Amino acid sequence: MIEKVLKRKNLYKAYQQVVRNKGSAGVDGMPVTELLPYLEGNRDNVIISILNHTYSPKPIKGVEIPKSNGKTRLLGVPTVVDRWLQQAVNQVLMTKYEFTFEEYSYGFRPEKNIHKAVNQALKYINDDGYQDIVDIDLKGFFDEVDHSTLLQFIYQRVKCPTTLRLIRKWLRVAISVGPCHCFRSNSATLKDA
Repeated sequence: MIEKVLKRKNLYKAYQQVVRNKGSAGVDGMPVTELLPYLEGNRDNVIISILNHTYSPKPIKGVEIPKSNGKTRLLGVPTVVDRWLQQAVNQVLMTKYEFTFEEYSYGFRPEKNIHKAVNQALKYINDDGYQDIVDIDLKGFFDEVDHSTLLQFIYQRVKCPTTLRLIRKWLRVAISVGPCHCFRSNSATLKDA
């Protein structure tokens, strides 16, 4: 699968998506606008490091985001290079999983979004006579999901050790919070950086 991930066409599509999404700079301070010049000079080295298993993602920048209830949640911001690679992997993974989703499942899927979900809910109410809508949010799912189970689930379809190694590295990368602390994404304890 890694060959599909690293194909020039897939990497370019991933670049376009990262630029379209915009987003903040990660711990390295590189804005999305500097991704193309970086890739022009470093794309081949990044690919070689992935194939040689020497690629290491940068720590994730932890940013506290205020919630409507007055609390905050921690948002992880990877570097734009890591986002580019994650998008490239995601695009190939989606081809392996998309057909398994229900037609009216809207979360994190291509050509699906909140507006289409609301329109479908309105259709159920207005055309089909339904009266109740249930919105389910798996609170803390990504903070609590067992990484071993997740990787086994992916392995059932992927069977590519290099791709799985890359995903495992992203799951284990440190989160940098503030100027002097970080914690591992699979740990709840703060450590001095």
